[in-house]
Amino acid sequence: MALKSVVVLGVTNSQYGWKDLGSKPSGFPLNRINESEKVFKWMRFGGFPGLPACRAIRSVENENTSNRGTKLQQIVDQTENDVSRGLQKDLNSLPRPLSVSDLSAIPDGGSKARISFKGLPGSYSEDAALKAYPKCETVPCNDFEDAFKAVELWLADKAVLPIENSSGGSIHRNYDLLLRHRLQIVGEVKLDCNLCLLALPGVRAEHLKRVLSHPQALSLSDILLSKLGVSRESVDDTAGAAQYVSSNGLREAGVVASARAAEIYGLNILAERIQDDFDNVTRYLVLARDPIIPRTNKPFKTSIVFTLDEGPGVLFKALAVFALRDIDLKKIESRPQRKRPLRVVDDSNTGSAKYFDYLFYIDFEASMAEPRAQNALGHLQEFATFLRILGCYPMDTTL
Repeated sequence: MALKSVVVLGVTNSQYGWKDLGSKPSGFPLNRINESEKVFKWMRFGGFPGLPACRAIRSVENENTSNRGTKLQQIVDQTENDVSRGLQKDLNSLPRPLSVSDLSAIPDGGSKARISFKGLPGSYSEDAALKAYPKCETVPCNDFEDAFKAVELWLADKAVLPIENSSGGSIHRNYDLLLRHRLQIVGEVKLDCNLCLLALPGVRAEHLKRVLSHPQALSLSDILLSKLGVSRESVDDTAGAAQYVSSNGLREAGVVASARAAEIYGLNILAERIQDDFDNVTRYLVLARDPIIPRTNKPFKTSIVFTLDEGPGVLFKALAVFALRDIDLKKIESRPQRKRPLRVVDDSNTGSAKYFDYLFYIDFEASMAEPRAQNALGHLQEFATFLRILGCYPMDTTL
């Protein structure tokens, strides 16, 4: 399901976009479904998505026979019953809004949570979602921001998005989106990525003339692709490349994608673990509308973002608030501020100097339920001009 084609009361309608949906599912007045006249009025103008529009009912006042009137009433009653049953079924299939009981760590088994991700079925992001929620219903999205919006508009319960790769580094786009949107980090997933070379059945590696995949997947499998002497074509999604080769029957083209993508799109696996670095791990964040309750019964991580005034030693002082309390910093990332990316400072000798204002993203190993973490952030506020907690969540220790 592409994100632009959303489920509204159990019916797929590609005409609904983000602006049409607002913050509630689109539909029709539910308090009128039991009035037969209103039902027929809606049906005549196509008011029920997915149901065939009904032709205007011809008057039977001047007809002598009563059979037609009886049959017409039967049609009305049957249509009303069918619509009522269909509505009840569709309403029951809608995602249940989160409650206080849901504000916990990632549940074991992930009972039918709806998880949005960027890409098509078979992408590595979907693999990460299924690792966190083995029984979840995945919601494919066109891009990262759509995955955020799916959660904000209650089309998904949570989103799973990559934030960094052990070989390729940080995904800066998602750092920017964390600040632009108000979702909370409620978990993390570390996925051991198995890059596979895929092709149509009967095609051998030496037959390939080109290989399609995401740019990072192509760069991470440089050694093998160089040996094959194939040209490389970048696409937006590894699973999208698999779908493209499969649907178009491209026998001279291979794909770098997951083993599950091969299964979904009917491709053969020519080689597995083709990445240059065999210990290739991608870290994903799990995002939700509401934060979870911090605890101290397991390792927790807290992610924050802040800004500082200029001045000598200011960053050192900001980082020292964690060292003074024996808090381990797991990651530091700096990003230029989008609203004020460039500042000009007068210089009496040369005229002007230009430099950036930065946002600092930090992950530290402590729970906000611990006094030391609370005191550290209270101390940091003495130096920070802006501070926001992005989430406090259990660490993934499975790798």
